[in-house]
Amino acid sequence: MATQRKSPTGTPGRRVALDGILVALAMIFSYMETFIPFNFGVPGIKLGLANLVVLLGLTFLPAVDVLLISLVRIFLSSLLFGNVMSLWYSLAGGLLSFVAMYLLSRRDDVSLIGMSMTGGVLHNVGQVITAAIVVKTLQLTGYLPVLLVAGLVTGAIIGTLAKLLMPRVQKALQSYV
Repeated sequence: MATQRKSPTGTPGRRVALDGILVALAMIFSYMETFIPFNFGVPGIKLGLANLVVLLGLTFLPAVDVLLISLVRIFLSSLLFGNVMSLWYSLAGGLLSFVAMYLLSRRDDVSLIGMSMTGGVLHNVGQVITAAIVVKTLQLTGYLPVLLVAGLVTGAIIGTLAKLLMPRVQKALQSYV
């Protein structure tokens, strides 16, 4: 998995354009996800379709681009589809997940599925930590076992999708350059 990430674009303008396209794609995935009934009896569990963009982006873009894509998507999605509290939960989960997946992407012995599963679990951990701070109680950690399983399952699904999409993404990037 550890590869040198060179921007697939030749100019700064093309790089900004590609980043903008990926933000839009991640937002479309976030919106589409609102129509997919996916839960384990615990409110707030989502599949994490927008994470496809982050996961695949970590394989071919500079990490700073992927981080910015993720942050812009979180801010815009919270503004359009959520509220201030959803922003904080999404930021906490998204940042923790991103850092873990970035570190794992630098290793040769971790697959996209493993990266995604780790990201899914840590996204949920970040949100529970934020919720515990907001409501000032550790009782929320009782949800962690269910959320950890949910993170593993959704991470495996998104990681498998990323693995299946990778050849198409590589082909598209070759024609883009």
